[in-house]
Amino acid sequence: MALIAPALAASAPLKRPIPKTGELLHAIGLGTARTFDLDGDAQGRAEAREVLARFVKAGGQTVDSSPMYGSAESVVGDLAADLGVGKSLFLATKVWTSGREAGIRQMEESMRRMRTLTLNHRAIDLMQVHNLLDVQTQLQTLREWKAQGRIRYIGITHYHEGAYADLERLIKSEQLDFAQFNYNILATTAEERLLPACAEYRTAVIVNKPFEEGALFSRVKGRELPEWAAEFDCHSWAQYFLKFILSHPAVTCAIPATRNPDYLTDNMGAALGRLPDAALRRRMMQHMRSL
Repeated sequence: MALIAPALAASAPLKRPIPKTGELLHAIGLGTARTFDLDGDAQGRAEAREVLARFVKAGGQTVDSSPMYGSAESVVGDLAADLGVGKSLFLATKVWTSGREAGIRQMEESMRRMRTLTLNHRAIDLMQVHNLLDVQTQLQTLREWKAQGRIRYIGITHYHEGAYADLERLIKSEQLDFAQFNYNILATTAEERLLPACAEYRTAVIVNKPFEEGALFSRVKGRELPEWAAEFDCHSWAQYFLKFILSHPAVTCAIPATRNPDYLTDNMGAALGRLPDAALRRRMMQHMRSL
């Protein structure tokens, strides 16, 4: 795995504005699915602690979790409190249940587990309806909580192309702050309608599955980066995949998940230096599809 070039390490990382407010977010966030589900795993917690420490040191902000991810919300809250970094984080989680009262109970539990009020002395930054489950019911509560100041931003999520039509419809009709969905160099269907809709309706985009759950690395295993990757300050395959995502102007941030501190450092390097232009993006895709 390549280290970040010294000249790039001193440069300012890429930040993107949340369209509806202009608030800036570091373009690389941190996912927690599987990697932060660590109940009773002391070694795993130590690794996750180092990941979070390096993430904040590199300027990272967005940490995305869900009640669906086992103990991940609690681990995030515990480690952020231990490190004293709560005020540096943009904490995002999700509601993943049916019914108004069940949704309220779950969100209150998520806030307790993530320690949002004690960590940053404010409401949770982003609450999302996970996989559009009972979306209209939950969005009504999210709007009420936002008006009350209990959450700062509201959004929706999904993880596969079959939900794109529903995501697009909601983006156009519900005045959402954020939408989270899958997008990567070999899964580009979102470019056709979904990403343009987010740009038109000023909806911030969080990209999940940036590495296609590791499948992209399997595809390039044992292969060297093409020499022309240096044209956009790319020093590893992880940065190749992430810089492709970030080079789409509608993307606010990507959230690769890892518990390996060195992988975290590598991922954060994707927000440094140049991004590929349109011609290089085409070349990147052609290269990947040729492998």
